[in-house]
Amino acid sequence: MDLTLRSFLDRCPLVAILRGVRTAEALDIAAALDDAGIAIVEVPLNSPDPVESIGRIAARFGGHMLVGAGTVMTARQVAEIADAGGRLIVTPHAAAEVVAAAKARGLLACPGMFTPTEAFAMLALGADALKLFPAEAASPAVLKSLRAVLPVGTDILPVGGIDAANMAAWRAAGAAGFGIGSSTYKPGDDAATVNAKARTLIAAL
Repeated sequence: MDLTLRSFLDRCPLVAILRGVRTAEALDIAAALDDAGIAIVEVPLNSPDPVESIGRIAARFGGHMLVGAGTVMTARQVAEIADAGGRLIVTPHAAAEVVAAAKARGLLACPGMFTPTEAFAMLALGADALKLFPAEAASPAVLKSLRAVLPVGTDILPVGGIDAANMAAWRAAGAAGFGIGSSTYKPGDDAATVNAKARTLIAAL
């Protein structure tokens, strides 16, 4: 399987952020997302027992889905995620140490950034894409301006406050995809609810 972020975004440009998912429900939630057509799943590390959840999802669905972790803060966490079978590392900030560790392990890195300075610094370290965060504090116009100065082909994914109602404006400004949290999953949602949410988002694309 082609391990590029673009190959998965081409299938479905949505990253399902499962913040708060419990290990016991991780496989059912992942199955619901897979059934809806989601190709990328992120389990933030401030979820209950996240590395175990990542390992279970990767073992079951890693053959055709991209599974990884969000809110990654240290190189040690990168190693734990890689050992569990995760292949995507997402940070909330422009974390040079984390990006370098991810690339050293052959993983995909999508670090957070908000300014051109942060964006260029992360690309210089080998970032595979950039997470524009928090998107609520930016706008499609900001994204358009960033894309005007960044290298052609740079994939930027707005994260924060993205839902079916506002994706079109961001896509028109050049968003390569989106990280979506509560509009895909929030603690307490069952598999059927998550499947329906994912289908609504995909239809809005």
